Amino acid sequence: MPKLTYATRKSPLALAQCRAFVASLVAAHTDLTMTELLVTTTGDRIQDRPLSEVGGKGLFVKEIEEALLDGRADLAVHSVKDVPAALPEGLTLACLPRRADPRDVLVSPRHGTLAALPRGARVGTSSLRRVVSLREARPDVEFVPIRGNVDTRLRKVDAGEVDAVVLAGAGLRRLGLEARATEWLSTEVSLPAIGQGALGIEIRANDRVAEGALAPLHDADTAVAVAAERGVMAALNGDCRTPIAAHATRDGEELVLRVMVADPDGSRVRRTSARTAWPAREEDARAFGWATGRPLL
Repeated sequence: MPKLTYATRKSPLALAQCRAFVASLVAAHTDLTMTELLVTTTGDRIQDRPLSEVGGKGLFVKEIEEALLDGRADLAVHSVKDVPAALPEGLTLACLPRRADPRDVLVSPRHGTLAALPRGARVGTSSLRRVVSLREARPDVEFVPIRGNVDTRLRKVDAGEVDAVVLAGAGLRRLGLEARATEWLSTEVSLPAIGQGALGIEIRANDRVAEGALAPLHDADTAVAVAAERGVMAALNGDCRTPIAAHATRDGEELVLRVMVADPDGSRVRRTSARTAWPAREEDARAFGWATGRPLL
């Protein structure tokens, strides 16, 4: 009977999405035994400053990847948007389950929608990408840095510390809090983060047991779309200091990719879009993403 250990952060969202995936994995393999390893990451410990000031998204995966490399864990369930473009040597994203809705949502109990916010309203988000996108739609509101888990952010808007918060809709759904969203923002208004809505299951590259167990839950279309987006991130040297968005979708037999990037201070917003025949391999999708994003550097 195979036994696998999965590493996860302790936040409610990390636990919810990780345990839901593990339940699907066990359902696919009735003889599989899973154990949980809880890991506190640097990103979890630092809650008082924006990620862009303390080292970026890799802060949420570094300690978990160390657990994979030293054998304490066999797999890790990440939000792909938290995973840097380059993985440590010896690790791979072996499985991307079917992607959830990648859109951002607004939570504003008093006002409801972005358009209904009054002038000068305080909108909580620490995402430079969201600030750049939403400022184009509402240059008259104030964007306020806000950190903490989803519950913390929702408490702040409920308490009136801010008039609205912007979150990933997929995260609310995975927590059973979808009803808190007062508006699902169109991708024209807020182009999603690279990999948003997708989970990536990371393992050691030579672990055939874990790879085989994960295979039934891998979604090829999601993997191709995410590979294209991550190709953009690699081309633009994207990290938390760079306001960057990329969203790939399937249109019949074509892949459509839209990209937005700005300077770290939010200036010089550049956008592009491109389409190509649906790639047969993730490597081809990544190369397409790189070629699409590179001219915006």
